[in-house]
Formats: sequence, structure tokens, C-alpha cells
Amino acid sequence: MWIKWFPWKFVLKRVALAQGFVDPIHVLSRFNKFAQPSEVLAPVELLRAGAVLHSRGLINSQVIQHNLDWVWPFWAEKQFDPKDHSFIPRAFSITHINLTHRNWTAVGIPGCNELAVVDPRGLVMPYFDSWSLEFWLTSDDGATLFPSRAPQAKQSISSAAGLSLETEIEHNQLKLTTKTSVELKNGLPFCKIEGEGGVGNSGYIIAALRPYNPEGISFIHSVESMHSGLGWIVDEKDRVWFNRKPQQIYLSNYGKGDVSHLFGSKSAQEEKSVICDVGMVTAMALFRIDASQKKGTVKIEIPLGEKEYRKKKLFGANATQEQIWKESLKGQCQLEFKVSSYEHLFKTAVSTLVLHTPLDSYAGPYTYKRFWFRDAAFIVNALLCAGLKTRAKQIIERFFHRQNSSGYFLSQEGEWDSNGQALWAMERYCSLGDYTPPEHWLNAVEKGCFWIMHKRKQSSSFPGLLPAGFSAEHLGPNDHYYWDNFWCVAGLRAGAEILKRGGRNDSAEKVSKDCIEFLKDIERYMAEFRENVQSDAMPASPNRRLDSGAVGSLAVGYPLMLWQPDDRRLLQTANYLFDNCLLDGAFYHDISHSGINPYLSLHIAQVLMRAGDQKFRFIMDSIANLASSTGQWPEAIHPLLKTGCMGDGQHVWAAAEWVMMVRNSFICEDNYGKIVLCQGIIDEYLTDSKTLSFGPAPTTHGAFTVEVNVLSESQIEVKWFGQYNSTPPEVIEIAMPGKERIRVDGNKGSVKIER
Repeated sequence: MWIKWFPWKFVLKRVALAQGFVDPIHVLSRFNKFAQPSEVLAPVELLRAGAVLHSRGLINSQVIQHNLDWVWPFWAEKQFDPKDHSFIPRAFSITHINLTHRNWTAVGIPGCNELAVVDPRGLVMPYFDSWSLEFWLTSDDGATLFPSRAPQAKQSISSAAGLSLETEIEHNQLKLTTKTSVELKNGLPFCKIEGEGGVGNSGYIIAALRPYNPEGISFIHSVESMHSGLGWIVDEKDRVWFNRKPQQIYLSNYGKGDVSHLFGSKSAQEEKSVICDVGMVTAMALFRIDASQKKGTVKIEIPLGEKEYRKKKLFGANATQEQIWKESLKGQCQLEFKVSSYEHLFKTAVSTLVLHTPLDSYAGPYTYKRFWFRDAAFIVNALLCAGLKTRAKQIIERFFHRQNSSGYFLSQEGEWDSNGQALWAMERYCSLGDYTPPEHWLNAVEKGCFWIMHKRKQSSSFPGLLPAGFSAEHLGPNDHYYWDNFWCVAGLRAGAEILKRGGRNDSAEKVSKDCIEFLKDIERYMAEFRENVQSDAMPASPNRRLDSGAVGSLAVGYPLMLWQPDDRRLLQTANYLFDNCLLDGAFYHDISHSGINPYLSLHIAQVLMRAGDQKFRFIMDSIANLASSTGQWPEAIHPLLKTGCMGDGQHVWAAAEWVMMVRNSFICEDNYGKIVLCQGIIDEYLTDSKTLSFGPAPTTHGAFTVEVNVLSESQIEVKWFGQYNSTPPEVIEIAMPGKERIRVDGNKGSVKIER
């Protein structure tokens, strides 16, 4: 085609230089020199997501800083305040993005794709990437409460009747409580926001419609009051319902300024509708609180995907969110672990996993609400290990339509770890569920394995390794990352097991043979590095020195367990990271994230725990302390503010890692058929007559429960019991930190240990 021979680069270069711009082709070539040559510069999906993020940031830069008298979301109020520790100078920043308070929590119903997202001050984004709603208060004596400007707030999450989030704020002698949930009415999901305000004497509780969300501007072009006065119609399609009629409704457009400017205005007039070409409509509905009442309550309801869910009939007409949650959590491992906030964080993490797996798995409710095989592997594994096998299988069954004709499991082009992750997750399901894979699984596995075997022969720089790729994007520029290669070794190992389980022994033998050779190739390049730098620690790739990217190479120990727990290369890498990259007891990743990373911190902790190194507990405690009051972690945490600085404000991979950290503290099963109990149960957890327990936990031998009982000040008892598939494990190892490891017959069922 003519596009192939047309000299685009020459034309682009001439046009740019003629207009006084730098040569973009020269800049791009310089940029590429920092990465290894690769067939894909970067996954187009990530480029597209970045473009969307910075497009909003560009709009933010044109709106917020020129209108600082508006009421803005919490992150903007903090980040644009020169007296606040969150302040970021904007002089040469082309785009203005939330880099300091990326914390939010989703509420919803299992199976429902629509999630309502709540920021740290109770601002509610009811739809994906939509405008928002919040409550304000004003008293007749002139005091006001805007949540985003309040210095303090308390948030908590409850699963008593489904899932709900409560935000409490007291300021200027006013008190506001907002409760947000997603509930079912006649089988249809509604976002429900209930506000209760106390104004001391008399005043108003106000429902406010805002043209922004936790990322920034989200346009509203029109608002019309319903004829009944019981709500608004937003952009001619979305409906916001009030449970009672307000005393006044005020609307404003960008030209008139924020509707909050009408507070106390005697000339303000009510309007039935407003249109704004700029897309900055604001609105408020005022509900009177008389002196005799002291408090006022308003309820708001917003239908979520009404037409879609009416057509699908996803939920029964009489179903409740409490019933749906109860059904979705059936079979979940029960935990008794009243140490710090560990038990609460575990239960919240399981709820996070369930909420973000309606069919596919998502890494977050907002910024990362899309599918990656990388996140899916960790989410599937955590669901399996928490006892939610049906939900895990549902995700796996959707892997296959993402596999192309070459056998590549594609979620993001150019990321070579995906095949290993898909195959590993499938094998985890087969082994933990005692599952015989059907033909469509076997066909996909065979193609997926052969893709890896073929792909690793395409590298000219490092024969035997995968070509340079973007990998887990937080490791650095395109390179031959050990992360990718270890995952694909594990994928081949898993694939061989699945094929053998399905009776395809010839294919299994070929795959197994290549798996062994693949691991030898990796170890050969590692040996060369060791000779050059006199260290057994593993860098991120054969081209890299030791830096924080080395955390990716720990995958060989956790979660893949391809090497023994005491492998010197594994432990020296973990210790290098512990000694050089920890900040306040957790892993600070200075590549890309520039923040404390919860899930990578727990990878280090898992490697240390598996090796019997008690340093794991410091990391585990630190990550528990860094959780938000709603039990969530952002992808990366600001090292000074301890708030979210990158990624989604509720990161599902992080939740999955907390589930696995707790699970492996009680029971861990490795690739060598060994079951280890209590490797994360330190003596300090065992006080008085406390009992710690976890289960029934799925294993390759069946599901069983582990209990640790305090018998006396000098003696404890470890018990295990359950339903085995066929035979119990031959040997079980009790590996409590600081105590000698005890190997016992798996049939025994209990052992007493001196303290």
C-alpha cells in the first residue's frame, strides 16, 4: 500500500522544523536508545489510557487554577493549596493530575459492572468516569461545611447488610454523615446516597451536583429539574432522585460561576433548567432543617444501567444486595486472626476481589477498570485460595476469547508475561479444584505453550530468553526482563501439568523438556552477572544493575515457587531490596511508581516468610498500617503523605496479595508437594487462651482447616483437619517463626509445641 512507502518521517520532520519545533523523529530515536530494541515500543492500551489521563489533566489545568473560588474535589483543594503539604507547584506542568490523594473506595453488588466510587470526603461518582454528588451544610448564622475543605473526616466500610461506606465530618460546629451503597429495587441496581446533617440550630442540608470526580473535570452540559421537583435530569439522560421535595433549587453555568457562590445571595433566583456549552453546570438542592429538628436527612437515588440490567434480568425482582453478597461469599475461608487489623483487612480484601470480578477481573474500580492477564493471575489465585473457586473459574473461562491464532493470550500487545500468567492460573484451578480440563482448555494450553516455546527463540541479544518487551510496566524501558521469563517458565511447567492431566502426554513431554531448558538459559545469564559483580542477587534483566526493579525477579520465589525457599540467589535479592529499598518498613519503588507499593512489598515479605526470615513481619505490619480506614490500598502510596500517588485508589492486586499473605501465614503449599503450616504465626500473636484459625483452605489434597490453640503459657497446639480428595499429604511441616521446624505424618492431625 502507498502508506508503506510514503515518507512520513521525512514530512513530519520538515513540517516540525519549519514551524520552529524540535525534530520529533530525532527525539523519538533518542528515547528509544534507552530501551532494548523491541517489536512493540509500548502497549497501545497503556498509551491510550495515558492519553486519556493527560487529556483530563490538560483540561484541569485550564479550569481549576483559574477558578480557585469554586468548591473543588478534595485532592484539588489540597494539591492547589500552597499552605498544605500536598501542594505541587504547577509552573512547568502542562497537565494537572491527582498525584497526592488517589484514595477512593467502591461500593456495589457482586455481578453488577457498575460501581459507585467514593472519595476520602464522601464525594460520590455514581457511574464510571461520571460527574459526582455530595452533601453540603449551611446554618442560618452563616456557617458552612464543604466536605472537601474540611480538615478531618472519618470513613468506615460495613458489610453488615451488603456493602456500604460511611463518611463523617465535623467542621464549623456542623456535622455531616454520608452513607453510600448500591442496592436493588425490583431487580435493578441503584446508587443510594443518604445524607444526615446537624446545623446546631437551623439551616439547610444541600445536595450538590458537581462537574468533576476524583480524577478531575467530568463535564455536565445540561441539568433540568423534574416537574415533580423530586430530582434532576442530567445531560438529558441520567436521573437523580430525591426522597423529598427541596425548598429551593439553584442551577448555574460556567459564565455565572460555581453554584456555591449563591450562598447567602439575596438576588439568586431559581431556574428550572440550565445549559452550558463549556460543560461546567453546577446545581444544588436545599432541604430545610428547622430549629425544632436539629438534624435533617436527605436520600438520593441514581439508577445504574437501568436499560441494560432490565434487559439482562441479572437479578431477581425480589433480590436484595444482602442476599447477593451472601451467595457470592458462599464457601469463603473463615478467618479468626484478631491481630492488629489483619482479620478486618482480610475480609475487606475478599469483598474487594468479589466486587471487581463481575465476569472479567478488574485491577480497580476506576483508573484500572480494564482487564490484564497479569492482575487476573493474582486475583484468580487469591480467589481460589480464599475458597471462591466458582468465581475464579468464571474469570478463566473468559481467557480463551483473548487468545489469538498464534496462541498468544493478549490483553496488552508487547507484554510477554501474559501467556505464563494465563497458563499458571489455569493450572492453579486444576490442582486446587481437582479438575479435569475439557478439550477447549487443552487446545488453548497447547497453543499457549507452543507460543512461549517459539517466542523465546526470537531473541538475538540473549538467545533462549524472550525478546525485549514492556513487561510489568513499573520495571523500566523495554528489556529482557527476568519477570517475563520466569512467568513463562512457570507457564510451561503449568501447561505440562494440565496436558498430562488431560491425557496429552506427548505434548506434555515436549513442553516439560523445553521448560527445563528455558530455566537453564535464565540461570546461565544470571551466572554471568554473578561473575561480573560478585553478587548472587538478581537484577531486573541481564542488562541492568541492581535497583528497585529487581523486585520483579522475586517472582521465581513468590508466587511461582520455581526455586527452593533457601535459594541463595532468591534470598540475596530479597535482602538487597530489604536493606536498600524499604521506607517506613515497606518497599519504596522509585521506578515509575515513585511511591510505596503495597503488593510488591508483600512479594518481598512472602519470600522472606517462606525462608523462615522473621523480617517479613515488619513489612506485613507496615502494609497493614498503610491501609486506608476503609481497608484499601492504592497502587502506590506517597512516601510522606501516606496517601495514594499513582494508579487506582483501590488496587485489587494489592487486596489479592493481602489475602495470600494471610493464607500463606497459616498454610502454604509449594511446587514440591510440601505443605507448610504456621510459617507466618509468630509467638506474639498467641496470647491468653486465644485461638487462631483459617479454613477450609483448598489444597491439592483437598480443603482443610488449620487451628492454633494456646494450651498454656508454655505450650501451644497446631491442629489440621478437613476433607481430602483421596489421600492426606504424606508429610506436613510446622514452621513457626523462631522455632525448629517439625515434620510430621500428614495423617496425625495435631502436634503440640513447647513455647
